[in-house]
Amino acid sequence: MLPLSLLNAAQGEPINVELKSGETYSGHLVNCDNFMNINLREVICTTADRRFWRLPEVFIRGNTIKYLGVPDNVVDKVKEDQPRRFGNDRGRGGSGQRGSHRGSRGGGGQGRGRGR
Repeated sequence: MLPLSLLNAAQGEPINVELKSGETYSGHLVNCDNFMNINLREVICTTADRRFWRLPEVFIRGNTIKYLGVPDNVVDKVKEDQPRRFGNDRGRGGSGQRGSHRGSRGGGGQGRGRGR
């Protein structure tokens, strides 16, 4: 499960954000982008020295985030939406057969090798 898909699914839901500075923000997720910058509404901010602030809206830069707390129902929803990948993951080669892109390894007169 990718973090950005989880955040996109959590839009409109209450989340908890802890920053590297020790501040915590609790509010409803409005939006997020590819850099994990997020917008929250109806926010309660708790500073590192335990002061509380009620704010109507907050923008948090993604590189300052230490921890994101998302409700369990959002996590369950994202798990259900992910396609099942057991048995059909073909890797990087795309052919599904190991080594099928190579010729014969025995030499066999194909002009390969050390030039004998």
